[in-house]
Amino acid sequence: MGLGKNYEGQDCSVARSLELVGERWTLLVIRDAIYGVRRFGDFLAHLDAPRAVLAQRLTTLVEAGVLERRRYQDAPPRDEYVLTPMGRELWPVVYLLGRWGERHLSARSRRRFFHMPCDAGLDGNAACTECGAIPELEDIEVRPGPAADHRRTDPVSVALRAPHRLLQPLP
Repeated sequence: MGLGKNYEGQDCSVARSLELVGERWTLLVIRDAIYGVRRFGDFLAHLDAPRAVLAQRLTTLVEAGVLERRRYQDAPPRDEYVLTPMGRELWPVVYLLGRWGERHLSARSRRRFFHMPCDAGLDGNAACTECGAIPELEDIEVRPGPAADHRRTDPVSVALRAPHRLLQPLP
C-alpha cells in the first residue's frame, strides 16, 4: 500500500505546514524568493527543477498566500513572485534548516548571513551575534561562504557571488 499524498484529517500544525511546504522544491523556491529571485526563468535556472513542477509549486504558494504574483507590462510582459508577510515568516525555518544541515549532514556553508547595522553574523537561532536581535529580512545581507560554488553560471548563482541584501531583487 502506497503512502498518502497529504495529511488530510490530521489535526497537527506540523502536518498542516508540511502539506503546504513539504513538497520537493517548495522550500528551495521560498529560499530563492528570500534571496531576491522573482522571475520564473531565474527560479528555473537556479533550481534546475522541472518546469511543470516549478510552475505547480509557484501556483500553490500563490494560492496559499505565501507568494504574491505581480504582472508587469514590460516588453515582453512578465510575472514576478514576491514573498508576502506570511511567506517572510518562513525565513527562520529556512535558515535553521540550513544550519541543521551544516551541523548534522556535513553540508558546508555556501552562504553566510550578516546583520547589516552591526556587520555581525547570525547565530544558530538567526539572532545577531553582536546585538542579540532577530533581524528583519531587509537588514540581513547574504555573502558567499567557504563552500560557495563559483562554477554555476545561471544569473542567480552569479549574483550571489557578491554580498546581497535579502529580498532585494536580483538582476
